[in-house]
Amino acid sequence: MLSNSFIHIPSIGQKTEKKIWENGIRTNEEFINSSTKIIPPRTREKIINHINMSDSNAKDPHHYYDTLPSKEQWRIFKRFQNTTAYIDIETTGLDSYRDEITTIALYDGENIKHYVNGKNLDEFTEDIFDYNVIVTYNGKSFDVPFIESFFNIEIPHCHLDLRYILKSLGYAGGLKSCEKQLGIGRGDDLDGVDGFMAVLIWNHYQRREDKKALETLLAYNIEDVLNLEYLMITAYNKKIKSLPFKLAKLDIPPKKDNPFEVDESIVNMYLPFSY
Repeated sequence: MLSNSFIHIPSIGQKTEKKIWENGIRTNEEFINSSTKIIPPRTREKIINHINMSDSNAKDPHHYYDTLPSKEQWRIFKRFQNTTAYIDIETTGLDSYRDEITTIALYDGENIKHYVNGKNLDEFTEDIFDYNVIVTYNGKSFDVPFIESFFNIEIPHCHLDLRYILKSLGYAGGLKSCEKQLGIGRGDDLDGVDGFMAVLIWNHYQRREDKKALETLLAYNIEDVLNLEYLMITAYNKKIKSLPFKLAKLDIPPKKDNPFEVDESIVNMYLPFSY
């Protein structure tokens, strides 16, 4: 998609990009080789110079992310899919100054990693820098600010927040609602688990050192990041479908097996307290 994009170039807005596409110019290379007169000569020269500069920065997602309009930043996904991490956190509450992170799940399309408070939580602060792009749901408002406050670090990654990408496609109502609207579920064992119950399950684990409670929490946390991959690819495919030309869709890979199992007795214990 980035090789078809012009809107990240200074002086090119949505209308001009659309006009370029409508004149049969669909790629940066086609623009350079075209003799179109829809763009004034001086502007055309500036565009070509920027295209050449983009080519030299093709491996830097920030070159595009920082110059694309926020509602078009999804365009970076395909090129940088292999250096993308899907992340989600669980916490003891909503206040990043008072509450703590309990677990973090990270998935990169191949490997599932998990981090637990009191065990290996600090490893996340090193592992996350193996990636250039992160995908979350509502992470711009919650996960990333919480992580930065908790660890006293900066997360400078290009950040694709599915809350806003999916909303632009007409899907809203929270992560689990979007999952259902787009045809994926969590199975009966996780159906009643939510963020509030995750706090109760963590407290149960802390009080009783119950391994099954921790595994249930991790199963819930990891399910989020596994589903984020499906949602991100689905959203990308829906976005390119609305373009005035065809691009190949991304394949949705088979879903990875969750390495942890839910203990139904733990879930049933706290189900009456769940929202």
